[in-house]
Amino acid sequence: MMAVNDLAELLKCAVPEVFSTMLSMEASPQPADAPKPVFDAQVAGAVGFTGKLDGVVYLFTPVSFARLITGRLLGLSDNEIDGDDMVNDAIGELTNMVVGHVKSRMCDRGAACVMTIPSVVRGSHFSITPVSPTDSRTLHFVCQDQHLLVQVLVKP
Repeated sequence: MMAVNDLAELLKCAVPEVFSTMLSMEASPQPADAPKPVFDAQVAGAVGFTGKLDGVVYLFTPVSFARLITGRLLGLSDNEIDGDDMVNDAIGELTNMVVGHVKSRMCDRGAACVMTIPSVVRGSHFSITPVSPTDSRTLHFVCQDQHLLVQVLVKP
């Protein structure tokens, strides 16, 4: 059966592939002991999955990087991005693509699952804490001098 470490490895492949394919950007995984950035204002996309394995994946990014991602995804300049809703939609869709990539690999390994609808949270200096016990891993990526944190939570 797959575990949180397996999902973390799948995410280490999924994030760079989705960023390269959809955004023409290189996302480089950072070593596990690299200091994790703290974002003042941030956007976090979330997509859950349920099946043989239940959990959720969060993508955390500073608002400035979320706007850059939105522009790349939609082919818009920064001044053409019309408010937070457009950024939220883009980050939700990017999260959906990353988790969709992982879902496909999970199915290939016999761990079929379904995904939830993407959701987005915005704020400053926050973290996600589950209400029930979970196994968790946080991955750190750097892309064009910007930082992205990916957290996967799995029910044991």
